[in-house]
Amino acid sequence: MCTGANDPFAGAPPAPSLPGLGEPAPDFLVESTHGPIRLSDYRGRWVVMFSHPADFTPVCTTEFMAFAEIADELKSLNVELLGLSVDSVSAHLAWVRAIKEKMGVEIPFPIIADLEMKVAKLYGMIQPGQSSTAAVRAVFFIDDKGILRGMLYYPLSNGRYMPEIVRLIKAFQTTDAHGVATPANWQPGDKVVVPAPKTAAEMAEREKAGYECKDWYLCFKNL
Repeated sequence: MCTGANDPFAGAPPAPSLPGLGEPAPDFLVESTHGPIRLSDYRGRWVVMFSHPADFTPVCTTEFMAFAEIADELKSLNVELLGLSVDSVSAHLAWVRAIKEKMGVEIPFPIIADLEMKVAKLYGMIQPGQSSTAAVRAVFFIDDKGILRGMLYYPLSNGRYMPEIVRLIKAFQTTDAHGVATPANWQPGDKVVVPAPKTAAEMAEREKAGYECKDWYLCFKNL
C-alpha cells in the first residue's frame, strides 16, 4: 500500500503491542500490599487482575467492597484476585484501612502499586481518551496455565458488575472441562453449545447424538 501526504497514519508512532487473547499473559514482578508479587508464581491457579483509577475515590471504593464480597466464591473456583492502580503501597494500605474502619469491609487480596505505570502500560490499562495518568477499569482473566483468556474494559465513570466476572470464570472453566462453548446469556446449569462440525461425517454423527439441534451448525446439550 502506498502512503501519501494525506495519509493519516504517515509518521504516526507504532501502536504499543498489547497482550492478546489466547497468548501468555506478560509476566511482571511488582510490590503490593501483600509484599512482592510475580505473576508467574500464580501458575496452577486462575487470576482475575483488575485495575482502578485511584485510591480514596467513590466508585473505586464501592468496587473494592464488591470484589471483597466475591473473593471467597472466586477462591472456591481456584481464582486469585489482584487489584492495581498507579498509587503507592502506602496509599493502598491507608485506603484499605479506611475501608475497614469506615465501611466495615476487609480487603483480602493484594493491591499492586504501579507508580511508574509499567504494568498498566504493558496491559493497556492507560487509555489516553480517559486519562493519561490513571488506569481505566480493566479486568484480565488469566488461566491456570498463564494464558490470557478474557478482557473487560470500563470507563472511569462506571463501576463493574461482579456477577459477570464470576459468570465468565465459570464459563471459561466449563469450556475447558467439557470442550463446549457457552451461548449468549449463559448461566451455570444452562444448556451449552456443541462445537460446530468440521466434516460431513461429524455432521451426520451429531444427528445420532441426541443433541437439541436448531440447525446443522447450532446444537445444544445439557452437561
